[in-house]
Amino acid sequence: MTTDWTPFEMWYGRDVPPPAIVRLKAGELDVEFQDGDLRYIQYAGREFIRRIYVAIRDVNWNTIPANMTNLAIDSEADRFRVQFDASHQAGSLGYNWHASIEGKPDGTIQYVMDGLAGRDFRYCRIGFCVLHPIEGIAGSPYHGVTPEGSFSGVLPRLVEPQRIVNGFEVPITPSCSSLTIVMPDGTKITTDFEGDLFEMEDQRNWTDGSYKTYCTPLSLGYPHNAKANQVFHQKVIVRADMLKKSKEVVKIDDQVIHLTLEAESGYRLPKLGVGMANQESEPERREIELLSGLQLDHLKIELHLQDPSWPGQLERAIALAGQIGSALELAIFLVDDSEEALKVLKSRMLGIQIARVIVFSEVEAPTGTTSVRWMRLVREYLSAAFPRTKFMGGTNGNFAELNRQPPDTSVMDGVSYPINPQVHMPDERSLIEAIEAQRDTVVTARSYCDALPICISSVTLKPPFNQAATEAEAPQDPDELPASVDPRQMSLFAAAWTVGSLRSLAFGGVDSITYYETTGWSGLMETMAGSRLPEKFRSFPGMIFPVYWPFAFLAKYKGAKLFHFSSVKPLLVTGLALMKDHRFGLLMSNLRPIAQVVRIGSLPVGEAVLRRLNQDSMALAASDHAAFLKSSAPTSIHSGGAIHRFEPYEIAFLEIKLAQS
Repeated sequence: MTTDWTPFEMWYGRDVPPPAIVRLKAGELDVEFQDGDLRYIQYAGREFIRRIYVAIRDVNWNTIPANMTNLAIDSEADRFRVQFDASHQAGSLGYNWHASIEGKPDGTIQYVMDGLAGRDFRYCRIGFCVLHPIEGIAGSPYHGVTPEGSFSGVLPRLVEPQRIVNGFEVPITPSCSSLTIVMPDGTKITTDFEGDLFEMEDQRNWTDGSYKTYCTPLSLGYPHNAKANQVFHQKVIVRADMLKKSKEVVKIDDQVIHLTLEAESGYRLPKLGVGMANQESEPERREIELLSGLQLDHLKIELHLQDPSWPGQLERAIALAGQIGSALELAIFLVDDSEEALKVLKSRMLGIQIARVIVFSEVEAPTGTTSVRWMRLVREYLSAAFPRTKFMGGTNGNFAELNRQPPDTSVMDGVSYPINPQVHMPDERSLIEAIEAQRDTVVTARSYCDALPICISSVTLKPPFNQAATEAEAPQDPDELPASVDPRQMSLFAAAWTVGSLRSLAFGGVDSITYYETTGWSGLMETMAGSRLPEKFRSFPGMIFPVYWPFAFLAKYKGAKLFHFSSVKPLLVTGLALMKDHRFGLLMSNLRPIAQVVRIGSLPVGEAVLRRLNQDSMALAASDHAAFLKSSAPTSIHSGGAIHRFEPYEIAFLEIKLAQS
């Protein structure tokens, strides 16, 4: 057994430190510089712009990372200057550029990119992206300037569909050279662009927590052709015209973060399940015992009915569901001659507990939604035999597909779609920002699905496939992890992120969620055979991943009432409060790689036990389930509240036994 992880391996599943963050000032504006990007441009704790960065996307929309050199930062009390060089090399793509960033005492920030193509290559995007946060910006009016004149509008509160007209994606705004957003207090945030025209999309369609203003206009088509020695020049200038100023400046790292328990929310803990791992070996007894302890509502199995091996996959899923006491969630993928397979499926599932059936077409599922034809076909063969089963449709792509093409819900008992936070950016802070958007997808889906149940058919850290690819990807290197595998699956970060995801989706009013898989690289635990690439995925055979524990803590709270539980800094600390059978539970997570002090107010009085999973307890939690649970300690709650010091990416579960009246 290998538990000699470094702290970084426990945090991220890889021995890489968190990125350095340099805090800068431009007049009264606070700015963070990280890995070539400007992040969290704000005044007195109010965030104006979430991120400004240069995106290099290849012919299949893969983001090509930069190698930064020659970084120089000159910072003073009210101004800064940053310069560096960046190189992007992947396959045929070769692009180099120089950055010059300046923050001025009047609050103006300017970011210049001067680039050169090193050779001929094709690409989908080269240039700046500017992200605006959702909170505090949604519903705000905007106006801008185009070559044809001016325009105006209001930023959507619900997720704005990215429609496709004549083969091209339609943005929220016209292609412009200047965009101004007017915040609720009258503050005007203006972004001017040079070197290209920019337009905006609602990134919540892919669960990114932002509106994104990007170049080049999508209506010009893609991919584009770069020629060797072709010059690229772009500039972004940001100005903030603040009508109301505050003297109070909110610090980020040295504050006590306040969490406040409020009234009952009216929501309940959604039904929770896990996906069936794609493996032919029989589950070990220990795996069955650990999964049984989660009291999962369902086990999901994907059945591609054109694949001759699907009956064997179903048999394994039926056996495991019976062993762990869960119903089966069937996601069935149909083709034109699936009738015989449906007859076999009907016969085999008689007497088996079915949570729901999600209907997909092999052709439609990645880029569209389930059409009426397929729903009627499945109902014809299965509904009479399973009258209490809900038959759902939706998409196996991104929420964007459901949002741009809402299905005909008259033939459905519910709507389903998957979620992952890495369609665009892989860094931890972007993944944390994506938590907020998960709730918004559910609320938006509810606007056209009415009261039908909404099922998140899978939550994964990475996309299971590259939906945007139009050409064959490079062959998989056998010495590298597959593109769908994230080494953070076995990390504390993944557990902390999962707590945030649970909260966000629950408060969207979702009915059921399937998280990850049973075992393996995308699972809640490692197989007894162990990682196939132990140097790349640092688990040991039979390891219990930290992502297992949020579900273990919630096992006794099926259908529990949820309470409003607010954080003054939801990008730093989050949590979920719930109550059932005279037990009050508080599941919390630290979303940062630093220790943070949290004050929890208005807690009920009772005997309390605190269970903590952090870098000090991870080895025990990963190897000995029973011993870790016994390591929990009684804790005191004074005057209805508590103070807790969170270690980096710690998750904690506070359970209070309430006095019975």
